Amino acid sequence: MTGGQPGGGQPGSGQDVAAAPPEALYVHVPFCVSVCPYCDFAVVGGAAARGPDNRIASFLAALRKELELRAAALDARWGSAGGPGRPALGSLYLGGGTPSLLAAEDLAGIVELVRARYGLAPDAEITLEANPGPDECGDPAMLRAAGITRLSLGAQAMDDATLKTLGRRHRAGDVAVAVDAARSAGIPSVSLDLLYDVPGGSVGGWMGTLESALDLEPDHLSLYALTLDDPEAEGLTGPTGDHLPTSRGARRWRDAARLDQDEDRAAAMYHHAVHRMAEAGYDGYEISNWAKPGHESRHNLAYWDRRPYEAVGPGAHAFDGATRRWNAARLDGYIEALTPPDRSPGHLPPGGGEAIDAAMAAAERILLGLRTARGIPASAALDAPLADQFGWALTAELIEVTPDDRIVLTTRGRLLSNELFARLV
Repeated sequence: MTGGQPGGGQPGSGQDVAAAPPEALYVHVPFCVSVCPYCDFAVVGGAAARGPDNRIASFLAALRKELELRAAALDARWGSAGGPGRPALGSLYLGGGTPSLLAAEDLAGIVELVRARYGLAPDAEITLEANPGPDECGDPAMLRAAGITRLSLGAQAMDDATLKTLGRRHRAGDVAVAVDAARSAGIPSVSLDLLYDVPGGSVGGWMGTLESALDLEPDHLSLYALTLDDPEAEGLTGPTGDHLPTSRGARRWRDAARLDQDEDRAAAMYHHAVHRMAEAGYDGYEISNWAKPGHESRHNLAYWDRRPYEAVGPGAHAFDGATRRWNAARLDGYIEALTPPDRSPGHLPPGGGEAIDAAMAAAERILLGLRTARGIPASAALDAPLADQFGWALTAELIEVTPDDRIVLTTRGRLLSNELFARLV
Protein backbone atom coordinates (compact mmCIF):
# COMPACT_ATOMS: atom_id res chain seq x y z
CA MET A 1 0.00 0.00 0.00
CA THR A 2 0.03 9.85 4.28
CA GLY A 3 2.14 12.16 6.30
CA GLY A 4 5.80 12.99 5.95
CA GLN A 5 8.41 11.30 3.88
CA PRO A 6 11.43 10.05 5.80
CA GLY A 7 14.70 10.30 3.96
CA GLY A 8 13.31 11.57 0.67
CA GLY A 9 11.49 14.74 1.64
CA GLN A 10 8.25 16.07 0.21
CA PRO A 11 8.08 16.77 -3.54
CA GLY A 12 10.14 19.82 -4.36
CA SER A 13 11.83 19.92 -0.94
CA GLY A 14 15.31 19.65 -2.37
CA GLN A 15 16.43 17.26 0.39
CA ASP A 16 19.24 14.83 -0.36
CA VAL A 17 18.55 11.17 -1.05
CA ALA A 18 18.80 9.15 2.17
CA ALA A 19 17.70 5.74 3.38
CA ALA A 20 15.21 5.15 6.20
CA PRO A 21 13.51 2.12 7.80
CA PRO A 22 10.26 0.84 6.26
CA GLU A 23 6.87 2.20 7.20
CA ALA A 24 4.92 -0.42 5.25
CA LEU A 25 5.30 -4.05 4.18
CA TYR A 26 4.01 -5.73 1.02
CA VAL A 27 3.63 -9.53 0.94
CA HIS A 28 3.13 -11.03 -2.52
CA VAL A 29 1.16 -14.28 -2.69
CA PRO A 30 1.59 -15.61 -6.26
CA PHE A 31 -1.36 -18.01 -6.58
CA CYS A 32 -4.58 -17.82 -8.59
CA VAL A 33 -6.99 -20.60 -9.49
CA SER A 34 -6.60 -19.43 -13.10
CA VAL A 35 -4.54 -16.62 -14.62
CA CYS A 36 -6.46 -13.89 -16.45
CA PRO A 37 -5.14 -13.15 -19.97
CA TYR A 38 -4.47 -9.46 -19.23
CA CYS A 39 -2.58 -10.08 -15.96
CA ASP A 40 1.10 -9.10 -15.76
CA PHE A 41 1.63 -9.86 -12.06
CA ALA A 42 3.93 -12.65 -10.88
CA VAL A 43 1.19 -15.28 -10.67
CA VAL A 44 0.94 -19.04 -11.13
CA GLY A 45 -2.32 -20.93 -11.46
CA GLY A 46 -3.84 -24.35 -11.97
CA ALA A 47 -2.24 -27.27 -10.15
CA ALA A 48 0.29 -24.99 -8.44
CA ALA A 49 -2.56 -23.21 -6.64
CA ARG A 50 -5.00 -26.07 -5.99
CA GLY A 51 -5.01 -29.84 -5.82
CA PRO A 52 -2.75 -32.47 -4.29
CA ASP A 53 0.45 -31.08 -5.85
CA ASN A 54 -0.09 -27.40 -5.05
CA ARG A 55 2.93 -25.28 -4.06
CA ILE A 56 1.31 -23.30 -1.27
CA ALA A 57 2.94 -25.09 1.66
CA SER A 58 6.43 -24.86 0.14
CA PHE A 59 5.83 -21.20 -0.71
CA LEU A 60 4.73 -20.41 2.85
CA ALA A 61 7.88 -22.02 4.26
CA ALA A 62 9.99 -19.89 1.91
CA LEU A 63 7.97 -16.78 2.69
CA ARG A 64 8.43 -17.19 6.42
CA LYS A 65 12.18 -17.60 5.85
CA GLU A 66 12.36 -14.43 3.76
CA LEU A 67 10.39 -12.49 6.36
CA GLU A 68 12.89 -13.58 9.00
CA LEU A 69 15.93 -12.77 6.85
CA ARG A 70 14.66 -9.33 5.84
CA ALA A 71 13.74 -8.58 9.46
CA ALA A 72 17.22 -9.60 10.63
CA ALA A 73 18.76 -7.22 8.09
CA LEU A 74 16.53 -4.41 9.33
CA ASP A 75 17.45 -5.23 12.94
CA ALA A 76 21.15 -4.94 12.07
CA ARG A 77 20.70 -1.67 10.22
CA TRP A 78 18.04 0.18 12.21
CA GLY A 79 17.58 -1.66 15.48
CA SER A 80 14.69 -3.73 16.74
CA ALA A 81 11.15 -3.10 15.52
CA GLY A 82 9.35 -0.52 17.61
CA GLY A 83 12.62 0.98 18.87
CA PRO A 84 13.70 4.61 18.44
CA GLY A 85 15.40 3.95 15.10
CA ARG A 86 12.70 1.76 13.58
CA PRO A 87 9.03 2.55 14.18
CA ALA A 88 6.36 -0.13 13.91
CA LEU A 89 4.74 -0.53 10.50
CA GLY A 90 1.69 1.54 9.69
CA SER A 91 0.43 -0.86 7.03
CA LEU A 92 0.68 -4.46 5.89
CA TYR A 93 -0.60 -5.38 2.43
CA LEU A 94 -1.19 -9.00 1.38
CA GLY A 95 -1.46 -8.85 -2.41
CA GLY A 96 -1.24 -11.19 -5.34
CA GLY A 97 -2.38 -13.24 -6.95
CA THR A 98 -5.22 -14.26 -4.67
CA PRO A 99 -4.05 -14.23 -1.04
CA SER A 100 -7.56 -15.24 0.06
CA LEU A 101 -6.74 -18.72 -1.27
CA LEU A 102 -4.53 -19.20 1.78
CA ALA A 103 -6.05 -20.81 4.86
CA ALA A 104 -7.14 -18.31 7.47
CA GLU A 105 -4.72 -19.80 10.00
CA ASP A 106 -1.85 -19.29 7.56
CA LEU A 107 -2.85 -15.67 7.02
CA ALA A 108 -3.08 -15.17 10.77
CA GLY A 109 0.37 -16.71 11.12
CA ILE A 110 1.83 -14.27 8.60
CA VAL A 111 0.25 -11.33 10.42
CA GLU A 112 1.62 -12.51 13.77
CA LEU A 113 5.09 -13.09 12.35
CA VAL A 114 5.07 -9.58 10.93
CA ARG A 115 3.85 -8.20 14.25
CA ALA A 116 6.66 -9.98 16.12
CA ARG A 117 9.53 -9.19 13.73
CA TYR A 118 8.53 -5.90 12.08
CA GLY A 119 6.09 -4.40 14.56
CA LEU A 120 2.56 -3.28 13.70
CA ALA A 121 1.17 -0.01 14.98
CA PRO A 122 -2.01 -0.42 17.07
CA ASP A 123 -4.05 1.18 14.30
CA ALA A 124 -2.15 -0.45 11.43
CA GLU A 125 -4.03 -0.97 8.18
CA ILE A 126 -3.91 -4.66 7.18
CA THR A 127 -5.17 -5.20 3.64
CA LEU A 128 -5.99 -8.46 1.89
CA GLU A 129 -6.73 -8.81 -1.82
CA ALA A 130 -9.45 -11.30 -2.72
CA ASN A 131 -11.51 -12.45 -5.67
CA PRO A 132 -15.29 -12.29 -5.16
CA GLY A 133 -16.08 -15.88 -6.19
CA PRO A 134 -17.46 -18.17 -3.48
CA ASP A 135 -14.50 -20.57 -3.74
CA GLU A 136 -11.88 -17.78 -3.76
CA CYS A 137 -13.01 -15.08 -1.33
CA GLY A 138 -12.25 -16.94 1.88
CA ASP A 139 -14.30 -16.70 5.06
CA PRO A 140 -14.62 -12.98 5.93
CA ALA A 141 -15.26 -13.70 9.62
CA MET A 142 -12.04 -15.72 9.82
CA LEU A 143 -10.18 -13.06 7.84
CA ARG A 144 -11.33 -10.47 10.36
CA ALA A 145 -10.22 -12.71 13.20
CA ALA A 146 -6.82 -13.01 11.48
CA GLY A 147 -6.47 -9.23 11.74
CA ILE A 148 -7.61 -8.04 8.31
CA THR A 149 -8.94 -4.47 8.46
CA ARG A 150 -9.32 -3.80 4.75
CA LEU A 151 -10.58 -6.11 1.99
CA SER A 152 -9.79 -5.26 -1.63
CA LEU A 153 -12.06 -7.18 -4.00
CA GLY A 154 -11.06 -7.69 -7.63
CA ALA A 155 -14.51 -7.15 -9.11
CA GLN A 156 -13.14 -5.78 -12.43
CA ALA A 157 -16.64 -5.61 -13.97
CA MET A 158 -20.26 -5.73 -12.85
CA ASP A 159 -21.81 -7.69 -15.71
CA ASP A 160 -21.32 -11.32 -16.60
CA ALA A 161 -20.53 -10.77 -20.29
CA THR A 162 -17.57 -8.48 -19.53
CA LEU A 163 -16.33 -10.79 -16.79
CA LYS A 164 -16.34 -13.67 -19.28
CA THR A 165 -14.46 -11.56 -21.82
CA LEU A 166 -11.81 -10.77 -19.20
CA GLY A 167 -11.43 -14.43 -18.27
CA ARG A 168 -12.72 -13.92 -14.72
CA ARG A 169 -14.12 -16.91 -12.83
CA HIS A 170 -16.66 -15.08 -10.67
CA ARG A 171 -20.01 -13.60 -11.72
CA ALA A 172 -21.44 -10.15 -11.10
CA GLY A 173 -23.75 -11.36 -8.34
CA ASP A 174 -20.75 -12.70 -6.40
CA VAL A 175 -19.49 -9.15 -5.83
CA ALA A 176 -22.56 -8.11 -3.85
CA VAL A 177 -22.40 -11.34 -1.84
CA ALA A 178 -18.72 -10.73 -1.01
CA VAL A 179 -19.35 -7.12 0.03
CA ASP A 180 -22.28 -8.12 2.24
CA ALA A 181 -20.24 -10.90 3.85
CA ALA A 182 -17.36 -8.53 4.57
CA ARG A 183 -19.75 -6.04 6.16
CA SER A 184 -21.37 -8.76 8.28
CA ALA A 185 -17.94 -9.91 9.44
CA GLY A 186 -17.09 -6.40 10.62
CA ILE A 187 -14.23 -5.73 8.21
CA PRO A 188 -13.89 -1.94 8.57
CA SER A 189 -13.06 -1.02 4.98
CA VAL A 190 -14.10 -2.62 1.68
CA SER A 191 -12.65 -1.66 -1.70
CA LEU A 192 -13.58 -2.65 -5.25
CA ASP A 193 -11.29 -2.73 -8.31
CA LEU A 194 -12.88 -2.04 -11.71
CA LEU A 195 -11.44 -1.99 -15.23
CA TYR A 196 -12.51 0.26 -18.10
CA ASP A 197 -11.67 0.37 -21.83
CA VAL A 198 -12.09 -3.40 -21.98
CA PRO A 199 -12.77 -5.30 -25.22
CA GLY A 200 -16.37 -4.91 -26.30
CA GLY A 201 -16.96 -2.10 -23.83
CA SER A 202 -18.94 1.09 -24.34
CA VAL A 203 -19.38 4.33 -22.44
CA GLY A 204 -22.95 3.34 -21.60
CA GLY A 205 -21.85 -0.04 -20.33
CA TRP A 206 -19.18 1.59 -18.16
CA MET A 207 -21.75 3.97 -16.72
CA GLY A 208 -23.88 0.97 -15.77
CA THR A 209 -20.93 -0.82 -14.20
CA LEU A 210 -20.10 2.22 -12.10
CA GLU A 211 -23.70 2.57 -10.92
CA SER A 212 -23.85 -1.11 -9.96
CA ALA A 213 -20.66 -0.73 -7.97
CA LEU A 214 -21.87 2.44 -6.23
CA ASP A 215 -25.11 0.69 -5.29
CA LEU A 216 -23.00 -1.58 -3.06
CA GLU A 217 -21.64 1.48 -1.21
CA PRO A 218 -18.00 0.38 -1.02
CA ASP A 219 -15.66 2.50 1.06
CA HIS A 220 -13.11 2.73 -1.73
CA LEU A 221 -12.99 2.27 -5.51
CA SER A 222 -9.96 1.78 -7.75
CA LEU A 223 -10.72 2.41 -11.43
CA TYR A 224 -8.02 1.33 -13.87
CA ALA A 225 -7.79 1.56 -17.63
CA LEU A 226 -6.97 -1.87 -19.04
CA THR A 227 -3.27 -1.81 -19.97
CA LEU A 228 -1.80 -4.49 -22.20
CA ASP A 229 1.97 -4.25 -21.91
CA ASP A 230 4.56 -6.68 -23.23
CA PRO A 231 6.93 -7.54 -20.36
CA GLU A 232 9.08 -9.75 -22.61
CA ALA A 233 9.69 -6.93 -25.06
CA GLU A 234 10.62 -4.72 -22.13
CA GLY A 235 13.21 -7.23 -20.93
CA LEU A 236 11.46 -7.95 -17.62
CA THR A 237 11.14 -11.75 -17.80
CA GLY A 238 14.73 -12.99 -17.50
CA PRO A 239 16.07 -15.11 -14.61
CA THR A 240 16.20 -12.08 -12.31
CA GLY A 241 13.26 -10.24 -13.86
CA ASP A 242 10.21 -9.24 -11.85
CA HIS A 243 7.72 -10.50 -14.48
CA LEU A 244 6.87 -13.94 -15.84
CA PRO A 245 6.73 -14.72 -19.58
CA THR A 246 3.32 -14.22 -21.20
CA SER A 247 1.61 -17.41 -22.34
CA ARG A 248 0.75 -17.86 -26.01
CA GLY A 249 -2.96 -17.77 -25.25
CA ALA A 250 -2.65 -14.56 -23.27
CA ARG A 251 -0.55 -12.98 -26.02
CA ARG A 252 -3.21 -13.81 -28.63
CA TRP A 253 -5.92 -12.40 -26.35
CA ARG A 254 -3.99 -9.17 -25.87
CA ASP A 255 -3.27 -8.75 -29.56
CA ALA A 256 -7.00 -8.97 -30.29
CA ALA A 257 -7.96 -6.80 -27.33
CA ARG A 258 -5.66 -3.93 -28.35
CA LEU A 259 -7.56 -3.63 -31.63
CA ASP A 260 -10.76 -2.91 -29.70
CA GLN A 261 -9.35 -0.28 -27.38
CA ASP A 262 -9.98 3.41 -28.06
CA GLU A 263 -8.29 6.40 -26.40
CA ASP A 264 -11.27 8.71 -26.87
CA ARG A 265 -13.67 6.14 -25.42
CA ALA A 266 -11.34 5.57 -22.46
CA ALA A 267 -11.14 9.34 -21.89
CA ALA A 268 -14.93 9.61 -21.90
CA MET A 269 -15.19 6.76 -19.40
CA TYR A 270 -12.66 8.35 -17.07
CA HIS A 271 -14.25 11.80 -17.38
CA HIS A 272 -17.63 10.35 -16.44
CA ALA A 273 -16.09 8.56 -13.45
CA VAL A 274 -14.49 11.77 -12.15
CA HIS A 275 -17.84 13.58 -12.08
CA ARG A 276 -19.98 10.64 -10.94
CA MET A 277 -17.67 9.71 -8.09
CA ALA A 278 -17.65 13.28 -6.83
CA GLU A 279 -21.46 13.34 -6.93
CA ALA A 280 -21.53 10.15 -4.89
CA GLY A 281 -19.32 11.66 -2.18
CA TYR A 282 -16.02 9.99 -2.99
CA ASP A 283 -12.75 11.92 -2.96
CA GLY A 284 -10.52 11.29 -5.98
CA TYR A 285 -7.36 11.37 -3.90
CA GLU A 286 -5.20 9.79 -6.62
CA ILE A 287 -5.46 9.42 -10.40
CA SER A 288 -7.11 5.99 -10.22
CA ASN A 289 -8.43 5.91 -6.66
CA TRP A 290 -11.51 7.28 -4.89
CA ALA A 291 -12.46 6.92 -1.24
CA LYS A 292 -15.00 7.95 1.33
CA PRO A 293 -13.43 10.12 4.04
CA GLY A 294 -10.98 8.11 6.14
CA HIS A 295 -10.86 5.14 3.77
CA GLU A 296 -7.92 6.10 1.58
CA SER A 297 -5.44 3.26 1.11
CA ARG A 298 -2.75 4.14 3.63
CA HIS A 299 -0.45 1.52 2.15
CA ASN A 300 -0.63 2.92 -1.37
CA LEU A 301 -0.24 6.44 -0.05
CA ALA A 302 3.14 5.34 1.28
CA TYR A 303 4.11 4.52 -2.32
CA TRP A 304 2.86 7.83 -3.68
CA ASP A 305 4.45 9.78 -0.83
CA ARG A 306 7.71 8.01 -1.69
CA ARG A 307 8.08 6.68 1.83
CA PRO A 308 10.19 3.55 2.47
CA TYR A 309 8.59 0.12 2.38
CA GLU A 310 9.76 -3.48 2.64
CA ALA A 311 8.47 -6.26 0.37
CA VAL A 312 8.67 -10.05 0.26
CA GLY A 313 7.52 -12.74 -2.16
CA PRO A 314 8.20 -13.49 -5.84
CA GLY A 315 8.35 -10.32 -7.96
CA ALA A 316 7.92 -8.01 -4.94
CA HIS A 317 9.55 -4.56 -4.94
CA ALA A 318 11.01 -2.76 -1.91
CA PHE A 319 12.31 0.80 -1.45
CA ASP A 320 14.30 2.37 1.38
CA GLY A 321 14.42 5.95 0.11
CA ALA A 322 17.78 5.57 -1.61
CA THR A 323 17.62 2.20 -3.39
CA ARG A 324 15.03 -0.01 -5.03
CA ARG A 325 15.16 -3.78 -4.79
CA TRP A 326 13.09 -6.51 -6.35
CA ASN A 327 12.79 -10.27 -6.13
CA ALA A 328 12.80 -12.36 -9.27
CA ALA A 329 9.31 -13.51 -10.26
CA ARG A 330 9.97 -17.23 -10.71
CA LEU A 331 8.41 -19.28 -7.92
CA ASP A 332 10.80 -22.24 -8.24
CA GLY A 333 13.87 -20.04 -7.85
CA TYR A 334 12.29 -18.27 -4.90
CA ILE A 335 11.51 -21.49 -3.03
CA GLU A 336 14.83 -23.17 -3.83
CA ALA A 337 16.88 -20.17 -2.64
CA LEU A 338 15.09 -19.82 0.68
CA THR A 339 14.41 -23.49 1.45
CA PRO A 340 17.02 -25.51 -0.49
CA PRO A 341 16.24 -29.18 -1.17
CA ASP A 342 19.47 -30.18 0.63
CA ARG A 343 18.12 -28.55 3.82
CA SER A 344 20.99 -26.06 3.97
CA PRO A 345 20.16 -22.76 5.73
CA GLY A 346 19.02 -20.96 2.58
CA HIS A 347 19.55 -17.40 1.47
CA LEU A 348 17.68 -14.43 0.06
CA PRO A 349 16.08 -15.04 -3.34
CA PRO A 350 17.53 -13.82 -6.67
CA GLY A 351 16.52 -10.42 -7.95
CA GLY A 352 17.93 -7.01 -8.68
CA GLY A 353 18.20 -3.46 -7.49
CA GLU A 354 19.19 0.08 -8.37
CA ALA A 355 20.51 3.10 -6.54
CA ILE A 356 18.48 6.32 -6.74
CA ASP A 357 20.48 9.47 -7.48
CA ALA A 358 19.36 13.01 -6.67
CA ALA A 359 17.99 13.73 -10.16
CA MET A 360 15.96 10.51 -10.21
CA ALA A 361 14.65 11.19 -6.70
CA ALA A 362 13.55 14.71 -7.71
CA ALA A 363 11.67 13.35 -10.73
CA GLU A 364 10.01 10.64 -8.65
CA ARG A 365 8.83 13.13 -6.05
CA ILE A 366 7.19 15.22 -8.74
CA LEU A 367 5.65 12.35 -10.71
CA LEU A 368 4.32 10.57 -7.64
CA GLY A 369 3.17 13.80 -6.00
CA LEU A 370 1.25 14.87 -9.10
CA ARG A 371 -0.63 11.57 -9.07
CA THR A 372 -2.31 12.66 -5.84
CA ALA A 373 -5.02 15.26 -5.36
CA ARG A 374 -2.83 17.36 -3.06
CA GLY A 375 -0.16 17.66 -5.74
CA ILE A 376 3.22 19.26 -5.09
CA PRO A 377 4.43 22.65 -3.78
CA ALA A 378 4.38 25.44 -6.36
CA SER A 379 8.09 25.99 -5.63
CA ALA A 380 8.75 22.75 -7.55
CA ALA A 381 8.13 24.72 -10.76
CA LEU A 382 11.47 26.46 -10.19
CA ASP A 383 13.53 23.28 -10.16
CA ALA A 384 14.31 20.51 -12.61
CA PRO A 385 12.71 18.46 -14.00
CA LEU A 386 9.44 20.45 -13.87
CA ALA A 387 10.90 23.88 -14.58
CA ASP A 388 11.38 23.23 -18.31
CA GLN A 389 7.87 21.83 -18.76
CA PHE A 390 5.87 23.97 -16.34
CA GLY A 391 4.81 26.65 -18.86
CA TRP A 392 3.82 24.08 -21.46
CA ALA A 393 1.79 22.04 -18.97
CA LEU A 394 0.06 25.17 -17.64
CA THR A 395 -0.79 26.42 -21.15
CA ALA A 396 -2.04 22.96 -22.15
CA GLU A 397 -4.32 23.02 -19.08
CA LEU A 398 -2.76 19.87 -17.70
CA ILE A 399 -1.94 21.49 -14.37
CA GLU A 400 -3.16 24.38 -12.27
CA VAL A 401 -1.92 26.23 -9.20
CA THR A 402 -4.29 26.16 -6.23
CA PRO A 403 -4.92 29.12 -3.88
CA ASP A 404 -2.68 27.47 -1.29
CA ASP A 405 0.22 27.34 -3.80
CA ARG A 406 0.06 23.70 -4.81
CA ILE A 407 0.46 22.37 -8.34
CA VAL A 408 -2.19 19.76 -9.15
CA LEU A 409 -3.32 17.94 -12.26
CA THR A 410 -6.56 19.06 -13.87
CA THR A 411 -8.98 16.39 -15.09
CA ARG A 412 -7.47 16.90 -18.53
CA GLY A 413 -4.05 16.52 -16.95
CA ARG A 414 -5.05 13.22 -15.37
CA LEU A 415 -6.23 11.98 -18.75
CA LEU A 416 -2.94 13.02 -20.38
CA SER A 417 -0.69 12.34 -17.41
CA ASN A 418 1.41 9.79 -19.32
CA GLU A 419 2.41 12.47 -21.83
CA LEU A 420 3.35 14.92 -19.09
CA PHE A 421 5.23 12.31 -17.05
CA ALA A 422 7.15 11.15 -20.13
CA ARG A 423 8.47 14.70 -20.56
CA LEU A 424 9.64 14.79 -16.95
CA VAL A 425 11.79 11.64 -16.98
